[in-house]
Parts: sequence; C-alpha cells; structure tokens
Amino acid sequence: MPEITYSSSSATPTLLILICVIALVVLTTLIVIASRYRKCPSDKVMVIYGKVGNNADGTSRSAKCIHGGAAFIWPVIQSVEFLDLTPISLNVDLRNALSKQNIRVDVPSRFTVGISTEPGIMQNAAERMLGLKLDDIQELATDIILGQLRLVIATMDIEEINSDRDKFLEAVSNNVETELKKIGLRLINVNVTDITDESGYIIALGKEAAAKAINDAKISVAQADREGAIGAANAERDQRISVSLANSEAIKGENEAKVQVAESEASRREREAEAMKRATAAEKIQAAKALEEAYSAEQAAEQARATLEKATLEADVIVKAEIEKQQLELKAEAEAEQTRRRAKGEADATMLRMQAEADGMRAILMKQAEGFAEIVKSAGGEANEAIRLMIADKLEELTKIQVEAIKNLKIDKVTVWDGGNAQDGKTATANFLSGMMKSIPPMNEMFDMAGMKLPEYLGTEKKDAPTDNSTAQ
Repeated sequence: MPEITYSSSSATPTLLILICVIALVVLTTLIVIASRYRKCPSDKVMVIYGKVGNNADGTSRSAKCIHGGAAFIWPVIQSVEFLDLTPISLNVDLRNALSKQNIRVDVPSRFTVGISTEPGIMQNAAERMLGLKLDDIQELATDIILGQLRLVIATMDIEEINSDRDKFLEAVSNNVETELKKIGLRLINVNVTDITDESGYIIALGKEAAAKAINDAKISVAQADREGAIGAANAERDQRISVSLANSEAIKGENEAKVQVAESEASRREREAEAMKRATAAEKIQAAKALEEAYSAEQAAEQARATLEKATLEADVIVKAEIEKQQLELKAEAEAEQTRRRAKGEADATMLRMQAEADGMRAILMKQAEGFAEIVKSAGGEANEAIRLMIADKLEELTKIQVEAIKNLKIDKVTVWDGGNAQDGKTATANFLSGMMKSIPPMNEMFDMAGMKLPEYLGTEKKDAPTDNSTAQ
C-alpha cells in the first residue's frame, strides 16, 4: 500500500478557521436567543402575539398574556408588546341623570381603574386595548362608566341615593366593573363627591333631617324636664303623706289610751274620708286619661293626614307639613302633661283637705270626751250625778229661754169675761194667765222628751188622788 503523509504546516490554518466559524455561529445563536428571551416587569402585562398556539377548542389564539415571569419570543413568527398596569384616574362628571322619580340629578365622581391581571380579562385587554394611547383608554372607560351610572340612578330613588350611599356605590361598582371587564379593565375605587338635583329635593331632605333632629332634641329635653318635675312632685307628696301618717299614728295612740268610743268614731270618719279620697282621685285620674286618649287620637289623626298630604305635595311642602305636625305633637303632649299634673295636684289637695278635716273632727271629739270624763270624775264616777251637774249648770239658761218665749209678746189690752164659775178659788183672769204659762213646755216634759228624769231636788210631779181629792207631793 502507498504510504500517506500529512503536512502539519498546511492543516493548522484550516482548522483554526473552522473553529472560528463554529464559535461565531454559536455566539450569534446565543446572542439571538438572549435577545428573544423577554422578561415581564411586575407593573406590566406582556402580550405575545403571532403564532402562539391554539385554544382548548382547537381555534387559534389571538395572543398570549403573561404577568410576571419570562418567555421566549420566536423570531419572525412571534412579536411582543406590553400593557401598563398603572392605575388610571377618571373624573366622571355626570349631569342631568334621570332618577326613578323622574328627577334629574348631578353626580360628580372619580373612578380609579386599571388593566386587570386575571387570565381571561387580560386576554380581553390584549384584544381590545393593545396599542391604544392612554387618552383613548380613558375616553373609552369614561363612556362605559357614564352609561352604567345613568342606568343605576334610573333604578333608585333620590332618598336611597342620598341616604344609603353604600347601596348606591355597591350597585355602581357591580355594574361598572362588569362592563369594564369586557374590555380588560378592573374597577379599583369609586368616590362620589356630591349629589345635587335641579329641583332642590336633596337640599329639602337635608333640611327635613336637620329639623327632625332639632325637634327630637327638644322632645328629649322636654321629657327630661317632665320626669324631673314628676320626681319632685312625688317626693313632696311622699313627704307630706309620711308626715300626715306619723301625726295620725301619734293621735291614734293617744286616743286609744283615752277613750275607745272616740277612737271608733274617728276611725269611721277616717275610712269615709279615705273612700271619698279614692273616689275623687279615681275620677280625676279617669278624666286625665280621657283627655290623654283624646290628645292621642288627635295626634294619630294629624299623623294620618300628614302622611296623605306627603304623597301629593312637593318636597318643600312636605318639610313644612312635617314640622307643623311635630309642633302639634309637642303641643298636645305638653297639654296632656299639664292636665295630668293638674289632676294629680287636685287629687293630692283633696286628700290633704279630707285628712285635715278628719284630724280636726277627731280633735273636737277628743276634747269633748275629755270634758265628759272630767265631769264624771268630778261627780264621783256616777254618770247620773254628772248629768245632774250639767243640767244644773244649764238650768238658768233654760229658764231664761222660757221667759224669752213670752217676753216679746205685745199685749196692749186683755178683756176677760168672768162668768162667776170660779174653781179652787181662782178667778177667770187667774185661769187665763195660768193657761198661758202652761202653753210653755214644762221642765218635766222637756226632761221626758230628752229621755231623762228630773232630779228629785228640783221637785216631783203633783198627782190628784182618785177618791178623796187629796194631794201628794
């Protein structure tokens, strides 16, 4: 075989060139690969479009969205752009929006939106906003928000929008966010600065609320004053009753020690006075309750009338009617309270007057009982002797009364015809005067009518004998 030989001097340059070419190709490939490997910042969404694969149903995908991480972008068949996640503040000044009550309102508000990072919504953003400028995105979002604001306001009353802001904002957020998701945006914040209407209805509602708060405060003060006055009156009543009861117990103890008869009479009168007091107090209380129920009925009628008028009047008239109604309620309550206090005062006065009369009568009976007891004691404990002493003390007065009975008789002339029929030595004139004196009730008959017996030391009745016309004394 022929022998083959190599020359080292000619092979070395060719090998070096080959190695350099291979190294250059590898380096170029690495540079191309490095340049096509793109990382996504945290404040952006990376959108890869071109040949990006198919969906689950077999259709071609329009774009591939990545938030965070990195991906290799194939040259020629794929390209990449970024969507900014920076929040966008929109000043939405809604004018003349028609509410449920056909009242036009102005709702200036500020919305904060941004591109969503949810997978499906990012796809919508890539399809509908990729390549749009910031002004175009703001205009698009503002149009959507204005439409949804008008829709929400059209389904709510002015009272709900003004008083229940949470419900209003929740409805706005739900509607607006649903529509914004269709273009790839999400709602971050809603801030409604103020709500006004062209008719002044909201201002009237505010005045109504303020007037109601003031009236409630006045009612609270009046109730506190009423409770304080009632408490003071109750304390004074309890004090007076306690003093009267203490005095009554003291007098009752003294009466029990002195005489049982006077105590029984006083107890009877006291029970009668107590019954009269309860009856009078019950009448006053029932009258006060009747007045209170009448005022309550009037108040209910006023409330019903105000409710009927409220449905037909405009906002300013409603506020005025509410204020007038509350004034009537306060006046009715004040009059009812004054009537109750007057009735209670009259009942207390009647009770005290009856108690005073009972105490006075009890004192008189006690003094009379004491006087009777002293007379009996002076007569040695004999009731008949005590009666005789009392009659003897009054004898002069009784005689004077008999004399006074004929003292003022005016007799200018008396003609007596004497027929000569004198009996017992008496003439007709004597019989006339004797008959006149007999027309005055004798002392013995007076004692008989009183159920008493004439004392023996004043004389006994003269009686004629049945046969011999003799007299006995």
